[in-house]
Amino acid sequence: MIDFDGTLVNSHSEKEHAAPTYKRGFGFHPLMAYLDATGEALAAKLRPGNAGSNTAADHVEVLDLALAQLPIDPHEHEVIARTDSAALTHGFIDACRARSVRFAVGHDLTAPIRTACISVPNSWWQPAITANGTDEHDDAEVAEITDLVDLSRWPAGTRAIARREDPHPGAQLTFTDYEGRRYQVFITDLDDPDIAYLEALHRGRGRAEKRICDAKDTGLANLPSADFAINTAWVQLVLIAQDLLAWIKLLCLDGDLARAEPKRLRYTLFHAAGIIVHSGRRTRLRIATGWPWSDQLINAFTRAHALAPT
Repeated sequence: MIDFDGTLVNSHSEKEHAAPTYKRGFGFHPLMAYLDATGEALAAKLRPGNAGSNTAADHVEVLDLALAQLPIDPHEHEVIARTDSAALTHGFIDACRARSVRFAVGHDLTAPIRTACISVPNSWWQPAITANGTDEHDDAEVAEITDLVDLSRWPAGTRAIARREDPHPGAQLTFTDYEGRRYQVFITDLDDPDIAYLEALHRGRGRAEKRICDAKDTGLANLPSADFAINTAWVQLVLIAQDLLAWIKLLCLDGDLARAEPKRLRYTLFHAAGIIVHSGRRTRLRIATGWPWSDQLINAFTRAHALAPT
């Protein structure tokens, strides 16, 4: 599962290709791709702040960069591109089909889509499931609306799945929230008959937004140079740092630290006070006495050494 999402990076000084953003800021609009299974950063494209959210060429470029990072062939193993409605373009969807990549892409609530959602018979709706994929969601339902909308312009096998839910307390409703319910729709070419599972699968793309927040804590929020090429290289370093953090958490840590954000890892492990001692032709790290996370740090080093080739 490859998640695609864009984000805004503000610039507080004049930098090459910095431009006004759609949120009335000034800076850049990079497009990111993450591997959901491991949290690894696969690819990114640094773009001016006024770059379009649904620019198909940018999504296709990042898709190719992300596929190049995978040790598998999409023609032999299932690969799914998951994204919001920013990637709802024929250029991106057709590129996925040409590369044998499945897709799950959010769809805008256009007039035909809204009409289809509110005309779904009540018998079609079934309980949505929570993110863990097992428990039913009390306030949300899902239904397939493929037969109620025109999908002829999309690749063969494309399906449309809708979700309706009660807004959380205090949410601001809009005039399109029919009978006080909110609707979300996505299209996919996945053929699993369990639409509740498919809807929960697509909703899992929210993890990409969390990984983008982690990227900003790892350096993405502060591009260092006025030169665009240097800032592009900086973004690649951020991706490398995120990959290192992802594999440290997967291979060397457990418990709360295996799920910790970069700020917490820096505070508990990476900034631990200690001195390097050379003795008996060996190099040792002596951690400050009483450091609360010394055991976790020692265990992490032990696991890392166990991974080293003999």
